[in-house]
Amino acid sequence: MHAIRNIVVLTGAGVSAESGIATFRGPGGLWEGHRVEDVCTPEALRSDPALVHRFYDLRRAALGGVEPNAAHHALARLDRAWTGELLIVTQNVDDLHERAGATRLLHMHGELCSALCAACGTRTPHRGALPPGSACAACGAAALRPDIVFFGEIPYRMDRIVDAIGACDLFVSIGTSGAVYPAAGFVQWARERGAATLELNLERSAGSAMFDESRLGPAGELVPAWVDALLAAR
Repeated sequence: MHAIRNIVVLTGAGVSAESGIATFRGPGGLWEGHRVEDVCTPEALRSDPALVHRFYDLRRAALGGVEPNAAHHALARLDRAWTGELLIVTQNVDDLHERAGATRLLHMHGELCSALCAACGTRTPHRGALPPGSACAACGAAALRPDIVFFGEIPYRMDRIVDAIGACDLFVSIGTSGAVYPAAGFVQWARERGAATLELNLERSAGSAMFDESRLGPAGELVPAWVDALLAAR
């Protein structure tokens, strides 16, 4: 444990589930009652922008009724205390990591509380409803859309993520399914570069066999215990 200096943490839906945010896929493969193809693809945005915008408006509004849980707070505590390099890469689009206090954070799949201009690429904080045809303050185009990485689009900041994984001594995956790429491939990249790998998950994931160690249980219990042990062993 004393040899660990640089850490990359990947978080998924399982981290926010204990706060009351639905995991990505529910019964029947539905995402909060919708087929993913209807609300999270570029084709869906073109064919039914009203549905797509309304879907994310509702999810954005729901953030006001949830709070960060013990896992978010533990990672924020690690962020404050860890003197080496740390990057928390989240697949989640909620703002619970930030609200818990994490700062060394990257949203690879976008953010609910942000709007993206499809015309000029400007991203701006956005908290309220975002009707189709909303104008971009930077270029004036009526082209604002949810700042979400849809299926078929390239996740954000992959260059920084790859660099951080290449330099890390420890890669930790928390609350992920291990089934969605490219994030599902991060553990293999880390292993190939000699990093120790740890999975904290409610149940075994599609990628569990790739990790040096898998600990199973609720994120709200596993993550604080891991952070406590890591900081105590410095």
